[in-house]
Amino acid sequence: MTFVPPAQVHAQTNSLVAKLWNYCNVLRDNGLSTIEYVEQLSYLLFLKVADENASDPFTEQDAKIVVPVEYDWQSLVQLKGIELEVHYRKILSELARNPGTTLGTIFTKAQNRITEPALLEKLVVDLIGREDWTIQGTDLKGDAYEGLLAKGAEDTKTGAGQYFTPRALIDAMVDVMRPQPDDTITDPACGTGGFLIAAHHYIRTHHMRDLSREQRLTLGTGKIWGNELVTGTARLAAMNMLLHGIGDADGASLITVGDALADAPKRHASLVLANPPFGKKSAITVVGTDGKAERDDISYDRGDFRATTTNKQLNFLQHIMSLLAMDGRAAVVLPDNVLFEGGAGEKIRRRLLDEFDLHTILRLPTGIFYAGGVKANVLFFEKRPPRSGGVPNTSKLWVYDFRTGQHFTLKQHPLRRADLEEFVAAYLPGKPRSERVESERFKCFDYDDLIARDKVNLDITWMKDPALDDVDSLLPPEVIAREIVEDLTAALREFAAIADALGGEADVDANMVEPMEGD
Repeated sequence: MTFVPPAQVHAQTNSLVAKLWNYCNVLRDNGLSTIEYVEQLSYLLFLKVADENASDPFTEQDAKIVVPVEYDWQSLVQLKGIELEVHYRKILSELARNPGTTLGTIFTKAQNRITEPALLEKLVVDLIGREDWTIQGTDLKGDAYEGLLAKGAEDTKTGAGQYFTPRALIDAMVDVMRPQPDDTITDPACGTGGFLIAAHHYIRTHHMRDLSREQRLTLGTGKIWGNELVTGTARLAAMNMLLHGIGDADGASLITVGDALADAPKRHASLVLANPPFGKKSAITVVGTDGKAERDDISYDRGDFRATTTNKQLNFLQHIMSLLAMDGRAAVVLPDNVLFEGGAGEKIRRRLLDEFDLHTILRLPTGIFYAGGVKANVLFFEKRPPRSGGVPNTSKLWVYDFRTGQHFTLKQHPLRRADLEEFVAAYLPGKPRSERVESERFKCFDYDDLIARDKVNLDITWMKDPALDDVDSLLPPEVIAREIVEDLTAALREFAAIADALGGEADVDANMVEPMEGD
């Protein structure tokens, strides 16, 4: 294994992603969806990387991925045709026999969906087998896999995008939260694991020189964990983390599978990073300490919740409030309705302002998420002990408007990390918030002003889009059309939230509006 310069690694990563993605078109003709294709690649990549690690003298002996010889990569590449397919099916079955381990999470309920033996052989021999996925001192395997997940997220017709948060937004959130080596970090709706991987990367980049060998080996084997509801997505997350050097194949899985809202947290974290799934309504009613039941649906009894609601995002917000350890901090992506919805929403916002320090809200533009029609924000808050005399923990809320006048699309004008640089600089990560300075986009609001707003509405706006006044700054027609679609879909979601709060039935299908060409 040889050292390769970073620029060459980047080019090689892009080349690998392009090769893998081009072959996806072949398998799509064989009936595979995008997410199924990525899933099949996960199995084969695991076996190939395990084989490379096992023969790599530079890999720590106790960090090597161990696969039984009879089910390893070499046992697969020696076969052809029907024999290859039969043995591959056996590998998938046998490696799923250790539930609770990373290996078990990756291969749980695994099935071979490549029904043509010739296609499977081409994938094994020509695509996966011919590449060297482990290059000394690089993250080629992890970066290539994450690039593939990003490509998969573009397939909005299969809903794959709902599990993927734009990397530019993740990186900006992680940069302002500044994860530390002694942090315990979790994401209760981790999707493909983007937040957890970015936090781990930040610690390695900024603190690796200060860590002992033991700390380096244990950095990703217990202090970072996540949960995902969907088994197939949890598989992708476990694989993504493993390829980035987080966790052990035969150790306890860092990704649990199940409904995060079902039970009170058994473990608390000093840092929560999350983008809970979009979609207003849940089939489950979570009963809080107010004892109210809004539906006759199946319900969870959460004594740590203060409000009963079927609003999934409000319940995730309550769950994250419970997840935080004392003095812990959170950065959570949530839709606009969390900021203005009455009833349970108002009750939860009052608690957030009183018992926590909700210090910053980042208002996000439309056009950056693969789920259409979403107007979202990032809420930054910290858990604090009660103050004497009933004084609220929130004294000032800073709101950064990154929405007004900002226009993005998924392909033609995607969000970049540089677009968020002004927000990161204004946030002053690592410095006292008293040093922050107001600007056109960054405003500060006192607690008394917030609590006096109707229903404690935190959906605060003050800027006007310059494109509305300046004829010369008119946007291209396709961008205007895209934003109309986003606004209408977001409005439908908000009306559905109001109807649901009034006891009506109003479902809004996340895929009801098809993506426009070129977006």
